[in-house]
Order: sequence, then C-alpha cells, then structure tokens
Amino acid sequence: MPELPEVQALTDFLTEHLVGLRVVRVLPVAISVLKTYDPPVGAVEGAEVTTVRRHGKFLDIGTDGGLHLVTHLARAGWLQWRDRLPDGPPKPGKGPLALRVALETGEGFDLTEAGTQKRLAVYVVRDPEEVPGIARLGPDPLADDFDEERFAALLKNERRQLKGALRDQSLIAGVGNAYSDEILHAAKMSPFKLAASLTPDETRRLYAALRDTLTEAVERSRGVAAGRLKAEKKSGLRVHGRTGEPCPVCGDTVREVSFADSSLQYCPTCQTGGKPLADRRLSRLLK
Repeated sequence: MPELPEVQALTDFLTEHLVGLRVVRVLPVAISVLKTYDPPVGAVEGAEVTTVRRHGKFLDIGTDGGLHLVTHLARAGWLQWRDRLPDGPPKPGKGPLALRVALETGEGFDLTEAGTQKRLAVYVVRDPEEVPGIARLGPDPLADDFDEERFAALLKNERRQLKGALRDQSLIAGVGNAYSDEILHAAKMSPFKLAASLTPDETRRLYAALRDTLTEAVERSRGVAAGRLKAEKKSGLRVHGRTGEPCPVCGDTVREVSFADSSLQYCPTCQTGGKPLADRRLSRLLK
C-alpha cells in the first residue's frame, strides 16, 4: 500500500509534471472507482492544474476551476505516468486500468489497481474536506507543528497497541502497515505494547523514530520516477516484508505475526526482549 513517503513522492513528481497543464479528458474505465457524481468527473476537463497536494495518503490535484480530483490508492492501487498516452480510448475489461487522465500535451497518467479487491477511490469535489477520509484525518506527522508534546498528548489515553494506534488515520495521518513496522523497529518497541503505557523516555524515542523513519523515506523517494517508487520503498525497508531474513541491526531472524488480512514483521532481539510473539489471536500482550 502506498503510504505517506510514496504519496509525497507522487505529489512532488506530479507538481513538476502536471501544474500549468490543462486536462483534456478524464476517462473512467472501472466505474466503481468513482465515489462522487456531483460534480461529474467530466467537470475537470478543460481545467488547468494549479496545485498537487497530499493529505495523509490521499493525493489531491487542484484546478483553476475550483475543483479537486482526489484519489486514494488503497492497498493495490498505483499511478502510472505516461509520456505519451495510447491512441484511442481505453477498453473496459478485466485489466488493472481504472481511470485515465489525458493532458493537452499528449501526456497523462493511469490509475491502476491489481487484484480482485477493488478499493481504489476517486473523488471530484469542490473542497478536499468533502472527502470523508480527509475530513477525519489526524495531524500529519511531518508537519512543522507536530512536535513531541502533541504526539504525547495523542497517545496519553490510547488503550490500543502501538501497531494499531500508529496505523489509525484519525490519530496520525499517512502511516500504514509497512512504516508502522519500520517505526517500531527503529524505536525498539513491541507492536503489542499499549500506547498509553509509554514512559516519557519511550514516547520521546517513538516520536524520534516516527519522524526520522518517514523523513528518511521521503528523502530516498525524492526525485525517483513514479514507476520506480514501489521498488524504492521495498529496498529501504528493514523488517517489513522480510520474514526469515536477518535483522540488519542485530542479525536475529525477522519474524511475522499474521492476521486475517495483513501481517506484521518485527525483530525479537531488538523489540521484544528476545521473545517471539505468538499468533495475535492466541497471544497475550507483550509489554
């Protein structure tokens, strides 16, 4: 799933390639991708792109007509830039293409989604806050005003485990499954530790890991072409998606806990005092 660093990289890439150009056509291929109907998606056609912004994991393309084309790439969605779009309209079918945006220059981009669970979402709105997912976002962890004191206040009464708290978009915007694993590994904390149980020193350590991990990922992705961002993300991960591999910090074997529709990865030596975590459904909380 694209998370804050990848969406920020796409924002930077599209700012360079889209701003100042006019949209010629917006062609939905999978109608289910459209989550709004008023204004219609065609209302963006003829408008000039003026801004590209990120809201958590949402990508917001603003136009001089006052409309915003907003997308959430969900788990298996992606944006593919094309220096030259194919001739003729795309054909609806069983392929991954969900929506195409054509520009006056002949360039454009496709929104694609792999797999059978179609969760990619596109909205055309007058104000990004009209998108429910944006309206309920928590603070951005890389914002200038997101300091340690604000972070501590968010966690103070959180009775959830750290893994779930970090992934909650209404608590902190932009962190998903992969980077929550990376943040907790950097902070040397169990994913099952209760957020409200953190000491001031632990809160300080987790805050530093949050900011540093995301900042470093954004810097690694800066200037990387849209088509290479997935590979860049994977290459920079230390524990997420690396079950069975040696931890790059201590050499212990990276382990996994599986859930119904996701999994987490962690290092026992670095994070849980050397104790492997049992399956989440059977395990007691490790603190």
